[in-house]
Amino acid sequence: MNQAPVMWMRGGTSKGGYFLASDLPSDEDERATFLLGVMGSPDPRQIDGMGGADPLTSKVAVVKKSEREGVDVDYLFLQVFVDQAIVTDAQNCGNILAGVGPFAIERHLVEPAGDVTQVTIYMENTGQIAVASVETPLDEIGRRHVNYYGDAKIDGVPGSHAPVPLEFRDTAGSSCGALLPTGNAFDEIEGVRCTLIDNGMPCIVFKAEDVGATGYETRGELEADAFKPIRDKIEAIRLAAGPMMNLGDVSEKSVPKMTLVAAPKNGGALTTRVFIPHRAHASIGVLGAVTAATAALVEGSPAAEVADVPDGPEKTLSIEHPSGETTCILKVDDAGEVTSAALLRTARKLMDGIVYV
Repeated sequence: MNQAPVMWMRGGTSKGGYFLASDLPSDEDERATFLLGVMGSPDPRQIDGMGGADPLTSKVAVVKKSEREGVDVDYLFLQVFVDQAIVTDAQNCGNILAGVGPFAIERHLVEPAGDVTQVTIYMENTGQIAVASVETPLDEIGRRHVNYYGDAKIDGVPGSHAPVPLEFRDTAGSSCGALLPTGNAFDEIEGVRCTLIDNGMPCIVFKAEDVGATGYETRGELEADAFKPIRDKIEAIRLAAGPMMNLGDVSEKSVPKMTLVAAPKNGGALTTRVFIPHRAHASIGVLGAVTAATAALVEGSPAAEVADVPDGPEKTLSIEHPSGETTCILKVDDAGEVTSAALLRTARKLMDGIVYV
């Protein structure tokens, strides 16, 4: 296989190729080989492919019409490594998810149903459900179409676009089997108190100060040579925590994500700096933000100790990151357990055509 139809889209603060499952090889190894060629991996510049030399721009969505009751489409997320010949389905991506609803409508997997069309999405990576609300107004000749233009803004993306609200259901323990796979508010690993948590994204959450950071570094500072001893310590924690999170040997996996937290600096609930897992994130992933916000609600956790959490059963938490903030709306029951999470994202169609390998 040396070509396939593809739509290149920005979803949230990420970017990648959106494919119909029927347009890709059914054999996983053949599919991985093809997608490595599409992105131009392994190569730090991805000069011979479509990738943008960054994990956030080397992503793939594989979408098909769902046969599940009450579900419109199935979505498989694949992370294509930049400088390694690895294609992994070990995690979800809530940013690329933001483009799945528009893509499904564009490819006629879902027919528009009014000015706003809800697309129910089964996330194959983890078996959870998300619902995307996509604007589908009438055009000048009375046909409904996906609208990408509007006033919604998200930090990490310039300009404004049509809103794509995402609601997540039953994300706790998506990859690890439980919200807190060890059952503890924190575990001490390499001398650092860490919360091992998974509310849609396996994450290790710990105070930045406990590894010698401030939590307010820029992305450049996090990736600078001077920060390498701290990065090495963070990686040692990650490798030790993998089996504890039921993820096994994570040396070649893109999870768990490493989330450094500190007290909010700009009026939010929590400040974060994230490694994904080795490169510093320019902002924070959607499900990473949900998981960090959830960690702030775990009594006795490092995140709870530095977070500013509002009262009430519906909690709006602004998660600060290097590019600004991501707002999470969490609903909790009488026991304090998170029952649902919602975020605002945007998406934009960039290109629709044929990619060659």
